[in-house]
Amino acid sequence: SCNTSVKIRCQHFELVSLRTGKVMFRFTNILIAGLLLAAGASTANAQVVISQVNGAGGNTGATYNKDYVELFNRGSSAQSLVGWSLQYASATGTGSFSGNVTALSGSIPAGGYFLISLGGGATGAALPTPDATGTTAMGGSGGKVILANISTGLACNGSSTPCNSTQLGQIVDLVGYGNANYFEG
Repeated sequence: SCNTSVKIRCQHFELVSLRTGKVMFRFTNILIAGLLLAAGASTANAQVVISQVNGAGGNTGATYNKDYVELFNRGSSAQSLVGWSLQYASATGTGSFSGNVTALSGSIPAGGYFLISLGGGATGAALPTPDATGTTAMGGSGGKVILANISTGLACNGSSTPCNSTQLGQIVDLVGYGNANYFEG
């Protein structure tokens, strides 16, 4: 659910694409947190959320050969992504979000999805045609992903380098998965 802060501790959790109905990624023994606005984010951007994260693309046994993030517009009007970015930091490392930035463009219609293809490998099927492409290789068992309303990378990671109030205001949505040390909720 993307209506309230969500934390789910689970033994097994599957992410199913709302677009295709197929299982996209399976998590085991992790904490899934967020899918909402980060503290301080602008309510004008509240309609776009991160709906799926897959950091295991191309790994042995992977369903798809690319990492990916899918965005969802739960609002009643289209949302432009011009000047926005998707950013990634490792689950517990000291690197900042600015080290892995994928610039976004285009828009998401009301009730629509936006697929961002990222780094990957040789194992698995090709993703459906993505709306944006980047090269970030996300961790298969943990990481931190933000959707930012700016195109430049944030020089923070939420843990060893905390995000200041300005940076928090630029985070539209945040997902920490696996053993991530920064997440919503």
